[in-house]
Amino acid sequence: MEQTKKIYCFFIAFYAILFMNNAIYGTFLPVYLDHIGYSKASIGVLMSLGPFVAIIAQPFWGIVSDRSKSKNQVLKLLFIASILIMALYPLSSNFYYLLVVIAIFTFFQTSIAPISDTITLEYLSTTRQKFGPIRMAGTIGFAIMSIIAGFFAQKYIKSIFTLNVLIMSLAFLTVLKLPVIQGHQFGKQRVSIIKLFSDKNLVALMALNFLVQVTLGFYYTYFPIYFKQLGGSSSLLGWAYFISAISEIPFLLYADKILQKVGTIKALLFSTFVASIRWFLTSIITNAYIFLPLQLLHGLIFIVLYYSMAVYINEEVPKELKTSGQTINNLIGMGIARITGSLVGGFLSDIYGIKNMFLYNSVMAFITALTFAYIFLAMKRRRTSESFLNQEWH
Repeated sequence: MEQTKKIYCFFIAFYAILFMNNAIYGTFLPVYLDHIGYSKASIGVLMSLGPFVAIIAQPFWGIVSDRSKSKNQVLKLLFIASILIMALYPLSSNFYYLLVVIAIFTFFQTSIAPISDTITLEYLSTTRQKFGPIRMAGTIGFAIMSIIAGFFAQKYIKSIFTLNVLIMSLAFLTVLKLPVIQGHQFGKQRVSIIKLFSDKNLVALMALNFLVQVTLGFYYTYFPIYFKQLGGSSSLLGWAYFISAISEIPFLLYADKILQKVGTIKALLFSTFVASIRWFLTSIITNAYIFLPLQLLHGLIFIVLYYSMAVYINEEVPKELKTSGQTINNLIGMGIARITGSLVGGFLSDIYGIKNMFLYNSVMAFITALTFAYIFLAMKRRRTSESFLNQEWH
């Protein structure tokens, strides 16, 4: 019992440190690129390159993890490679140099989170402990680091890379303390990743998640730039992301109870509707300080999508494909979706402006909520009808 509690604490520490890294890289890399003089379209190209690489990397590492003797060994390899490559970022601001570095970094770094989730959720399923507090540690880590990184970025923008290396190194040391989780296809018959797409409900949920994540992809890339255009500093931006991170805590405290009561479908539809409201308000606000309370809506969008999908996949996907399921969902929701939001959003922002693009994202999210509400209702009616016919037949 004491050992179980100790391991649980290691998971909490690991997630806190892991998401500190996300607070630095995801938030301040666009600011760095803007600082060294790149246009919004160029930033869009550079920021979308990572998700392009993820199209190859995430299925690859998902399959490798499921077929490996230990998923932990794969995770360690990804951390070591990511740390070494992150150190190369500040050596040059040349566009093509950054293209190469981002591509190689993403090939290793992009699968860290889904493989971490798989290891965590598989272990927790054997102990009946909750994922919510562990993921909440990630939220708190992200929030704290948003302020710290914002302070350093304000003083010297290149310091974000040194900070990133330090945090990832600390996360790697924590990985060494996590329980070993085996790959369920190791030494056994291979199970095709295509089997994941035979679950119509999972496919529909991934499609809904994808469309909402497109709007989030635009937000993550261009909100920091838009925020600074309206007079916000890097330090204030750090506080904005601190608030958005802290806003996830109420959901995470009751996540399991909420999902048991409303289910994954209703949770995702609700998040989509909230996203529509948030992007509309973002498009009409003209003062950077007013964004601070608006960031509270973040706690009803990203974390609900992330947590609901991760838990659903862990519970519904066959054990032989759990890591592949997490990486494919991560690829679609935070890979391809981010490509669309970042790359397409960048070119359209140069034409229509960031402000108008947030309005268009609002409309898109609202239409998505209505469309998928109808799709899931139709699927439910079909299942009910088929069940009734089967009972009549027998």
